Amino acid sequence: MTMRPSTKEFSIVAPATAEHAHPTTATYLAIAVVLTVITVVEVGVFYVPAFQAVLAPVLVTLSAAKFALVVMFYMHLKTDHKLFTLIFTAPLLVAVAVVIALLFLFGVLALG
Repeated sequence: MTMRPSTKEFSIVAPATAEHAHPTTATYLAIAVVLTVITVVEVGVFYVPAFQAVLAPVLVTLSAAKFALVVMFYMHLKTDHKLFTLIFTAPLLVAVAVVIALLFLFGVLALG
């Protein structure tokens, strides 16, 4: 007789009786407003001459904030199982590390 592990122990899907609360319509509308404001700031930063020296870092930071909001709320990673968040973010972090390493390798970025 073989012992089979219970599927409950290995399940990454929440049981149907223990549903997590989804964000309300008001939350989605608030996130949409925040995303719109960030986009307006991005466009504004692009056209302000004083920001030309730090344009890329500012735009990347604002884009990262928008990305995080979209992923957390519209892709539901905020309320899903932590394994899904890990599966999504681990390759993303590896890709960012590779891009930064390539920038150093080809002399685009320099230490000091």
